[in-house]
Amino acid sequence: MKIIFLGTSGMQPTKDRNQSGIYLSYGNTKLLIDCGEGIQRQMNITGLKVPKLNKILITHLHGDHILGLGGLIFNLCANEFKGTLEIYGPRGIKEYYKNMINFCCVERIKIIIKEIKEGKVYEDKLYKVFCKKLKHTSLCYGFRFEEKPRRKMNLDYLKKIGLIQNPLIGELQRGKDILWRGKKIRVKDATYLIKDKKIAFVLDTAYCKNAVKLSRGVDILVCECTFLDEKKKKEEYNHLDANDVAKIANEANVEKVVVTHFSQRYKNTDMIKNKIKKIFKKEVVCAKDFLELNL
Repeated sequence: MKIIFLGTSGMQPTKDRNQSGIYLSYGNTKLLIDCGEGIQRQMNITGLKVPKLNKILITHLHGDHILGLGGLIFNLCANEFKGTLEIYGPRGIKEYYKNMINFCCVERIKIIIKEIKEGKVYEDKLYKVFCKKLKHTSLCYGFRFEEKPRRKMNLDYLKKIGLIQNPLIGELQRGKDILWRGKKIRVKDATYLIKDKKIAFVLDTAYCKNAVKLSRGVDILVCECTFLDEKKKKEEYNHLDANDVAKIANEANVEKVVVTHFSQRYKNTDMIKNKIKKIFKKEVVCAKDFLELNL
């Protein structure tokens, strides 16, 4: 699993930070969370291929999170995209897409638009995605990515009993005990579970209980931190400051926090990191454009 931050600025881009966009690669899934202006260029810089995308999750319909979508669709058309692009977003995403297509005269490709509600967004055999409504100035969702537990084979044990390259191994991987040479082989002896990874994306919100619930027990919380410590500003715009991020991380008992979506006023984010770490004692990272995380 790999996460690449394509944009880490808030409402306004800077010379060092693009508007919001996070790329997640896991198996055959190439997923984009939010699509601010300039995202296709950011993908080009990192060597990511736009036509490889198959899913986009939109947190809300504010311009700094969605205005790159038209250009990205143009890119797919220009490259004769043959797959199916699934776009998930809040109520209004279908109308937004329709108006964008009509206004831009984009040639239609195979795109499925789904308006989401709280609960499960998507699931396949490897992972599932959930969402919860956050507290912002427009309808906004946070997302939780959960890898499904996987079984690895205990090769030493299998060699010991002579069970190698046999269809019965597939049954063990599916969690079923088997009979081998007249003896019962238990899943707990022949396999072991790899801990599933959990990631929460809390982007654009004021402090709220749903942000804590969404983040409960995750390995990584990717969280907006628009302000350092500005009570009036954060209440006016429904955003988080460093104190809020630390509070969510502590209450949700997360393992690591990666903060993003910084106001353009902060040329250096060290003060934000230091303020969070005074309250949240585990690992804190301030994301920069093109930061890569491998899980």
